[in-house]
Amino acid sequence: MQFSEIIGSVSYLIAQVESTGALTYLQEKFVAGGAFMYPILGSLIVGLGFVFAKIYTLTKANVNAKKFILKVKDALQKGGVDEAIKVCEGSSGSIASVFHAGLLRADEGVDAAEKAIMAYGAIEMGFLEKGMIWIATFISVAPMLGFTGTVQGMVEAFDSIAASAQMSPSVVAAPIAVALLTTLFGLVTAIILQIFFNYLISRIDKIVGDMEESSIELIDALYELNKNN
Repeated sequence: MQFSEIIGSVSYLIAQVESTGALTYLQEKFVAGGAFMYPILGSLIVGLGFVFAKIYTLTKANVNAKKFILKVKDALQKGGVDEAIKVCEGSSGSIASVFHAGLLRADEGVDAAEKAIMAYGAIEMGFLEKGMIWIATFISVAPMLGFTGTVQGMVEAFDSIAASAQMSPSVVAAPIAVALLTTLFGLVTAIILQIFFNYLISRIDKIVGDMEESSIELIDALYELNKNN
């Protein structure tokens, strides 16, 4: 295909979208795509459901780590471990939960508190990553459904050629169009979910990093408190 033909095809597509409206155009192409478009759309809707639920969970789990550790250190200096525990109980987020678990074991020694922080930190990491596997599943499933629709469309195209006993563009155009549409929508669904997936992973990594850094500062603060006592 020549470059001028490509430009002409793109211009024609843009003209169609502008004349019919973007939403109407997408609806027409969705219906034209056939049966496989519905599970692809379902993958997008359910996948986005997991995405928004995860964003809500991570928003609740996230806190300003620097401000919180300063607040806990100040409580340790003024009222000891019991006062720091009260601060953790009155706060939300993963760091507060990990600190609370460690401070509850502080009376058994700093080593016991450190072990409790490590153990509960691993549990908290599992909680933060919960549900991510389902988003990854839909990222994989959507293109597979699209490719399956492509195979079905190509089979129908060859069946049409066999039935008409001739190779004509009008015979194979509709089945091939279905094949291309299912592939397109499957890939677009996977791309959208992949962008959100990477965003969520970056947020989880930030929370885990803040949690690990803050835990080290808490252990140092407990050592300093024991030394002074």
